[in-house]
Amino acid sequence: MALDVVIRPARAEDEREILELLRSAWSRVSEPGPERPADAAVFDERHPVESFIVAERGQRIVGYVAQAPASPLESNRHVRHVQGLAVLASARGSGVGQALVEAACAAARAGGARRMNLRVLGHNRPAQQLYRRCGFAVVGVLPGEFLLDGAYVDDVWMSRRLSDSPEPAHP
Repeated sequence: MALDVVIRPARAEDEREILELLRSAWSRVSEPGPERPADAAVFDERHPVESFIVAERGQRIVGYVAQAPASPLESNRHVRHVQGLAVLASARGSGVGQALVEAACAAARAGGARRMNLRVLGHNRPAQQLYRRCGFAVVGVLPGEFLLDGAYVDDVWMSRRLSDSPEPAHP
């Protein structure tokens, strides 16, 4: 897939533009939490700049993905979790989201991860389709986990193996 974007690691100076992207992409379809304030920090102790990858078209960031260890436990260090993905409306449908997800998976694999997990709202069909195209499968659903605008919405958990090494069978 040929894209007119550059996929690259985020830099500290990208924070304002990533925040603007987050705020422009926010909706109840993709986010159960409140909209971020205009002066919110994007990078912090739990979300360091090194966990972000951006898609840049020209001099403008048109998408980002963040991934991090699934937990602080040593026994779980081989698992990463997508902590956020957003693409500007004008760049959706052009392969930017898929390129970002694949870049996050490649970075996680290079860091020794064997599995990538994520959560997506049950009514966010476009995101679920994107993740399926990237090799993710539904591994669980928490029915009615969120009450959004008067409707109960499922929390869908998806996962993708990153390593060619076989995983242990379930007992």
